[in-house]
Amino acid sequence: MSTIPTEPRVTLAALAAEAGVSLATASKVLNGRPDVAAATRLRVESLLERNGYQRRAATTTRSRLIELVFHELESAWSMELIRGVESVASERGMSVVLTESGTRHAPGSEWLEGVLSRRPVGVVLVFSDLPEQFRSALAARSIPFVIVDPAGDPSPDVPAVGSANWAGGLAAVRHLIELGHRRIAAITGPEDMMCSLARIDGYRSAMNAAGLPIREEWIRFGDFHLTGGARHAADLLALDEPPTAIFAGSDLQALGVLETARTLGMRVPDDLSVVGYDDIPLASWVSPRLTTVHQPLMEMAKEATRLVIRLSEGQLASPPRMDLATSLVVRESTAALAR
Repeated sequence: MSTIPTEPRVTLAALAAEAGVSLATASKVLNGRPDVAAATRLRVESLLERNGYQRRAATTTRSRLIELVFHELESAWSMELIRGVESVASERGMSVVLTESGTRHAPGSEWLEGVLSRRPVGVVLVFSDLPEQFRSALAARSIPFVIVDPAGDPSPDVPAVGSANWAGGLAAVRHLIELGHRRIAAITGPEDMMCSLARIDGYRSAMNAAGLPIREEWIRFGDFHLTGGARHAADLLALDEPPTAIFAGSDLQALGVLETARTLGMRVPDDLSVVGYDDIPLASWVSPRLTTVHQPLMEMAKEATRLVIRLSEGQLASPPRMDLATSLVVRESTAALAR
């Protein structure tokens, strides 16, 4: 026996009056029109959902787009994520739209209006989290999202795909210790990013397990970019007791370390061993080829895209969280400590 869907308990006109807007404005919000102020949209959407209008809003025609949102698009690291998202989208006959907005913590306020008007199948975000008002607006339009490689610690109800950052840091430094290094420095990312802290925690764990001292001046918080790695390496190598090995929390920072070493006339790995993080394609092309921690960026992006599509199809009852494994790739930038 079939059942008849329950109709909203109040009319759209009554709802518009309660929200303090015209019937035309309420209708625009219900039908996904972009020409409504953000604050007004959120107020009306809250009343729509409360009174049973969410299902009707979800029937609005949506595009065959997956939206991928970064706070910056300038690095090879970004390209790996783009390739992963595009691969899965292409298999499903979808296209990818790229958006650059906000900071590493969240997209800018201007992004919300745009994504609501584009109505993608889903959104893959490379940020720490999403503000509650953004989540509510996306939910009201039945636009699911997944955070990939979260910089922070997303709320428990936020679907996310990351990697084993602590294990990666541990493996990198353990490798250097096994080569005989005792004075090991670390250049990680920004101090307010969870992945930066996790990699440093792995560094500390490896050093503590080996009974090695940790000097605080050997730990530097950078920006994941080449220039930051070069700058911090110059400071570290100018110390009275400079490190014999440096673990860099990104391949780009590791390349900066290599550049500083060349400038100072140091040979890598004879005078200084260097380990990176990410395993971007460039890591195997530089000289010497870079020992690094492989972070499965492309696979992370693929998993995030698969998840957001499954969420859009209603296949998942609860938001999933997963961390993919990292692994050490030994190449030519590390060697046993010269005696």
